[in-house]
Amino acid sequence: MDNLEAIRLFVEAAQLGGLSAAGRKLGLSPAAASARLLKLEASLATRLFERTTRQLRLTDEGRIYLQHCRQALQALDDARAALSAEKKEIRGKIRVSATSDFGRHVLNPWLDEFTARFPQVVPALLLSDSLSHLIADDVDLVIRFGVPPDSSLIARPLATNRRVLCAAPSYLQRKGTPDHPLQLAGFDHIVAGQSGWSSEWRLHRGEEMMLFKVPLEAARETNDGALARQWAIDGHGIALKSIWDVSADLAAGRLSLVLPQWQSDEAPVYALYPRSRYLAPRVRALLDFLCERFEQASRETAL
Repeated sequence: MDNLEAIRLFVEAAQLGGLSAAGRKLGLSPAAASARLLKLEASLATRLFERTTRQLRLTDEGRIYLQHCRQALQALDDARAALSAEKKEIRGKIRVSATSDFGRHVLNPWLDEFTARFPQVVPALLLSDSLSHLIADDVDLVIRFGVPPDSSLIARPLATNRRVLCAAPSYLQRKGTPDHPLQLAGFDHIVAGQSGWSSEWRLHRGEEMMLFKVPLEAARETNDGALARQWAIDGHGIALKSIWDVSADLAAGRLSLVLPQWQSDEAPVYALYPRSRYLAPRVRALLDFLCERFEQASRETAL
């Protein structure tokens, strides 16, 4: 048991970047935390951290050990969740990763609804436009548009999703409105993300297909979807965004559709989780809730 608690301290220290912060989280004094970590390193005959006056830095051995410790602790948490499942309990911390824009404006209020329904569940929402590593980041669910090429993940479809071209009404009044994708070159552009679709806008209208390559040397670029949306609202150009990210802005008149008769490639919303991980009751409940909420929102807004 002492070794297990030392492992939990080690994992927390690695995640928080400091032994004192990890000790406080686990209810240990700095002296007790330091002694526990030293005892763990002695039992392994390995130094896990390089210590400086400001922070802890994992050694190469520490990084290897951390990966296995996280998996081991997750297995123990899964075992505890399995016991809760027998009691049909929906409780505990649930960690969800989502893109910045969708997480703030869609998922965050939905999580409030979910926790009102299940008050013993505590959410942790991690916002990143890159794909989180579920085990390394200790995430239960990742919500993303499209399916990543990772066979170790189960991808459960939640909703359809289309990308739309949009811009601020003030920008279109100032610059005019394009009638055809061939005219897009005469406008300002906003690019979010680093994948190919972010700067290659594939559009189709019936049998007619067009590919517009955004001239990146003149475009505003960001790796944050929320910032790209704000740039569009502020009138800096045309952006290609998920309809889920901008539906509220379109309804409120902060943004207008550009070339609405032209369709972009679909990128459905998926919930991703590891094949190897036990799916706790709270995670199953959230998945079911999200499917229900997406269906409701689709009916309400005709997305």
